[in-house]
Amino acid sequence: MLGINFSFMMAETIGGKGLSERKIEDIKEKAAQAVSEIKQRKWPELQFMDLLKDDTSAVKDEARRLNGVSENFLILGIGGSALGPKCILEALSPFHNISKKPKVFIYDNVDPSTLDCIFKNIDIKKTAVNVISKSGGTGETAAGFKIVYEKMKKALGGRAEEMFVLTTDPGKGDLRRLANEKGFASLPIPPGVGGRYSVLSSVGLLLAEIIGVDSGDLLKGAADIHDRCLKDEVWENPALMTACLCYLMDREEGRGIDVLVPYSDRLRSFSEWFCQLWAESLGKLGMGLSPYPSVGTTDQHSQMQLWMEGPENKVVIFLRVEDYGVDFQMPHGFDDLPGMNYLSGHTLSELIKAEEEATELALAKIGRPNMTITIPRIDAYHLGQLFYFFEIMTAFVGFLYGVNPFNQPSVEESKRLTFGIMGRPGFEAKKKEVEEARGKKTIFKL
Repeated sequence: MLGINFSFMMAETIGGKGLSERKIEDIKEKAAQAVSEIKQRKWPELQFMDLLKDDTSAVKDEARRLNGVSENFLILGIGGSALGPKCILEALSPFHNISKKPKVFIYDNVDPSTLDCIFKNIDIKKTAVNVISKSGGTGETAAGFKIVYEKMKKALGGRAEEMFVLTTDPGKGDLRRLANEKGFASLPIPPGVGGRYSVLSSVGLLLAEIIGVDSGDLLKGAADIHDRCLKDEVWENPALMTACLCYLMDREEGRGIDVLVPYSDRLRSFSEWFCQLWAESLGKLGMGLSPYPSVGTTDQHSQMQLWMEGPENKVVIFLRVEDYGVDFQMPHGFDDLPGMNYLSGHTLSELIKAEEEATELALAKIGRPNMTITIPRIDAYHLGQLFYFFEIMTAFVGFLYGVNPFNQPSVEESKRLTFGIMGRPGFEAKKKEVEEARGKKTIFKL
C-alpha cells in the first residue's frame, strides 16, 4: 500500500523553515470541508471516482479485436489523452517496442517530422489506431486522424474503418458522430471525466490491455486506496495531508514550486503526467502551484544544485520504490581504487535507495522541505494507486485554494485563437484579433 513520510516538512525535524503541527491543526476545518465537497459530489467532474467500479469487458474485447488484426498500435491524442497511456506503457512495459508486439506509437503533437518517422517505422496495413479526444474536436488529434485515415483508406480501402477505435464522449462531438454514422468502433469517456483525470478510463485501460496488462489490476489498486483518501481526519488521510502540506508551504513559506522526483526510470513519464494534472488544475485566478518534473538519481547531477542553493521556493516530493523486482550485485574488481571498492558486494537497488535517502537528508539538513511517497513495487496495482492518489490530492488542493480544479479556461482561449488562425467557421473575430496582434509583433524584431 502507498504511504507517505512528511517528517522533513515539519519544523520539529528541519527547524524554522518547516511547518508546525499547529499550522496543520489550524487548517483542519478547511481540509474537512474539502473532503465534504468530494463526498457530497458537488462537482460533476468528480465522476472520475466512479471509474474504479467500471466493467472493463468492452475494453478487453476491443483490445483482443485490435491485437488480432494488427502488429502496431498507434495512439492519436494530446494532453491527458496521451500522457496517461504513455505513463502506463513506460511504467509497465519499458522498452516495449524492442521485443514485444504490437509495437506502440503515441503521436501527441502536430510536429510533421514525428509523424513522418512513425510512418517510416510502421506498415499502415497492419496498424490499429486509437483516436482519443473527449470533446471529439481536439484540433491536434483531428489533424493526425485526417492524415492517418487517408493513408489507411488508400492502403485498405473499405476495410480502413476496421483498424480504428474512437475513444470519446458517449453522446456528442465529431468523433461520436463518426462512430455512429461511419461504423467506427468506439469506447466511451464518461461525460464528467476530464482529460487529465481520465487515465483510469478507457483512455488508459485500452493501451494497458493492448500491451498485456490487466486493466482490472489498475482499477483494483485505485479502489483499495479510495477509503483512505476520503477520511475526514487529516492525520489519517495521506492524500489530504499531502494536499495541506503543499498548500501551506505555498501560503506560509512562499514555496510554490513542487518538484516530483521518482527514483525509477519507469516513472519518468509519471512526473510528466503529474505536471499537466498539477498545472492545469491549480493555475487559476493568480494562484496555483508550479510542477517541476525530475527523475532520480539522474537529476541529482543536473538539478540538485538548484534545489540546495537556489531560491527557497520549492518543495521536493520523492517517489520511492521498495522492490524493483530485479537486482544486480556489484562484483569485486578494481578494489585498489577508493572510488570503486566500497561498492563491491552491494546491489544497484541498495545504491539507488541510498541516494534517494541521502538526498532527502541533504535537503533537510539545510532546512529545505521535502517528503517521500513510497510504493512497494511498480506494477499495475500500485500504479493505479498512484494515479488515484494524485487525482484526489489535486482536487483537495484546488478546494483549499478555492479554485475549480477541473476546468482550464485559459487553455480554451488558445484553442479559440488557433481556430481563428486556421479559418474555422464561427471564429472570424478571433482571426481578426490575431491579425491585429501580428501587427504589434513587428515593432521589436531583429
